[in-house]
Amino acid sequence: VLFTVVVSGAEFEEAAQLLSSNPGASTLSVSTSNNSVSAEGRSEEVKLDLSDEEEAEQESSELLGGQKPTGGFWTFEYYQSFFNVDTTQVLDRVKGSVMPLPGRNFIKHHLRSNPDLYGPFWICVTLVFTVAISGNLSTFLIEMGNPAYHYTPQFHRVTVASIVIFLYAWLVPISLWGFLSWRQGVERQVGGYSFLETVCVYGYSLFIYIPTSILWIIPFEWLRWTLMVVAMVISGSVLVLTFWPVVREDTKPMAVSTVAIIVALHSLLAIGCKMYFFQTASHISPLPPTTAPIQIDTQTTHFGSTLN
Repeated sequence: VLFTVVVSGAEFEEAAQLLSSNPGASTLSVSTSNNSVSAEGRSEEVKLDLSDEEEAEQESSELLGGQKPTGGFWTFEYYQSFFNVDTTQVLDRVKGSVMPLPGRNFIKHHLRSNPDLYGPFWICVTLVFTVAISGNLSTFLIEMGNPAYHYTPQFHRVTVASIVIFLYAWLVPISLWGFLSWRQGVERQVGGYSFLETVCVYGYSLFIYIPTSILWIIPFEWLRWTLMVVAMVISGSVLVLTFWPVVREDTKPMAVSTVAIIVALHSLLAIGCKMYFFQTASHISPLPPTTAPIQIDTQTTHFGSTLN
């Protein structure tokens, strides 16, 4: 069967010739208006398909770019977006915080424009309890066997540890972020990170202190100091490798001073936790005696017998 489409008078003659040569052929007439309508319909369908593809690409780019929803800060969805990470991402970031490599920026290689608060929050909470509990166990092991020592749980150490660690994990990143933002206005070539990225990298940098504080239970001072130095080097390297590419475009004295302050504050946190929560036997104050010394009673009795 031969199908011919007749759309104009010029083509009608060609169709007539075809019919004369093949009388058994059937024809199908389609008007130009319908053809134009169908063409318009097809064009509209193509446009709709393209718009759907563009929307899908836009959504995927937003997910890969780590863009947060623009809701009000008073809504639950606003804060929920900061905890939108899976276990694989958290483990990858923890691994990156304990294995810093030269030339690998923690924010660029592990956060990938999708910082979170889930990992830093639970790292700080875990570190609070490991430091406080390990400090109590360390004191107990040091004084074990001393008849004058009576073990009492020191719950106030949990409060002290939570205040110190959370203040450090929030105030120091806020100060650093504000300082870098100010330097961006003074020196245009100076780069910077977002506030959430700065808090995130500081939170993950504290993870190495969790196993270190557990190992501090071992009552050997040389081992404790060795572990502390190793932890400070690993954790400090994460911060230096992350923030040095940003501050190195600043003036040399300002860049060196900024990195030195970052390392000094980080080291001060480790040394302070070691000195306060894991005291040596000579620094632990003995408990006051519960009864009066026998020598005083003997002298009093002797003095009374002399008067008589």
